[in-house]
Amino acid sequence: MPSLKDVQLQIAGVKKTKQITKAMNMVASAKLRGAQSRIERFRPYAEKFYEMLGDLASKADENAHPLLEVREEIKTCAIVLATSDRGLCGSFNAGLISKAEKLAKAKTAEGKDVKFYCVGKKGRDFAQKSEFDLVKGYPDAMGHFDFSLANELGMEVIHAYLTGEFDEVVLIYGEFVSMGKQVPVEQQILPMSSEEAPEVEEETTGVKKEFIYEPAVEGLLAELLPRFIKVQIYRGLLDTSASEHAARMAAMDNATKNCDEMVDNLTLIYNKTRQAAITSDLMDIVGGAEALKG
Repeated sequence: MPSLKDVQLQIAGVKKTKQITKAMNMVASAKLRGAQSRIERFRPYAEKFYEMLGDLASKADENAHPLLEVREEIKTCAIVLATSDRGLCGSFNAGLISKAEKLAKAKTAEGKDVKFYCVGKKGRDFAQKSEFDLVKGYPDAMGHFDFSLANELGMEVIHAYLTGEFDEVVLIYGEFVSMGKQVPVEQQILPMSSEEAPEVEEETTGVKKEFIYEPAVEGLLAELLPRFIKVQIYRGLLDTSASEHAARMAAMDNATKNCDEMVDNLTLIYNKTRQAAITSDLMDIVGGAEALKG
């Protein structure tokens, strides 16, 4: 049985850990409010952009713009992976990395060469240790970022696709569904496919909408397709940021509850140990008294 001092030290250590996890929970909660507000404001724009551009792409053939070209033989695939910079957020990063690794191995099994662009330290570390090539990493970028990061990454991906370095580009990010649910999502962003775009229908009548475009479709595609890539990347970064804070908030809340349970269990052990020590002392006193009588 452990000594009273050992149990007291364990209780003190767990209480200090609880203070840390509770503070981290509060910090994650504060950051989540800002991140959630950003993605909730941006998501309708990104979804409508995707909807409109899908309709626009369906009116043009593959030769209208190089970013619409579906190559007959796909030799190289680029995976843009968005993760967090820090851990302590449960299985959030592990889920994203697992999805990216499964996709990369599936592409490799098809005879394709897979390369990574990683935003976030956790994804960068995974790519460096894996069998796949890391083209570029953006560690320590998820703490503070704006559209310029998506613009820089989008320009690099577009240039690599147009020069034939990649034949396909897939974005993997953590979609923020709710406080308790964050889902790893895989989205092909190049080549842009009209088949993947959701059908545009009236919510009440069920009649399909038709957009009228000015100027010509080809001119609009030249302007909007590069912007589409950047918008989808930025949407993925915002979703991943909000998901990270929600996952860390939940993980720290669970850790705080576990600390409370550990303190209760250790307090019970402390009381039993103290009672055993008191009983032992009483037995010694009684034994000594009996010896003096005899």
